Amino acid sequence: MSAEAHNDHAVDHHHDDHHGDDHDHGSFKTYLLGFFLSVVLTAIPFWLVMTGALPAATTGLIITAFAVVQIVVHMIFFLHMNHKSEGGWNMLALIFTIVVVVIAVAGSVWVMYHLNVNMMPTHDMQTMG
Repeated sequence: MSAEAHNDHAVDHHHDDHHGDDHDHGSFKTYLLGFFLSVVLTAIPFWLVMTGALPAATTGLIITAFAVVQIVVHMIFFLHMNHKSEGGWNMLALIFTIVVVVIAVAGSVWVMYHLNVNMMPTHDMQTMG
């Protein structure tokens, strides 16, 4: 009887099993590489801003480029996003999000530009009043 009770408890311990463990969670080496890349991708723009080595417009473009690269590093090394994760649905959701954000930002910039172009000049406003 005690052997049966022991076997019944052994069956109950399967609740710790994980479903879908066929994808890679990363190793210590990949996390360390991702951390190192993140530090480098943060330190270089910081150095550019603090030293003023380049003109402001160039520094802004370089910081933007480094930010995009750092986003990709985080998605690959820490979020484990690739074309195989979740059967490709993660990548599809990411692409959809990027398209929506680009449309929203481009539309906002377009509207603001045309509002600025269509503003009445200040000298015309003074003569009206």
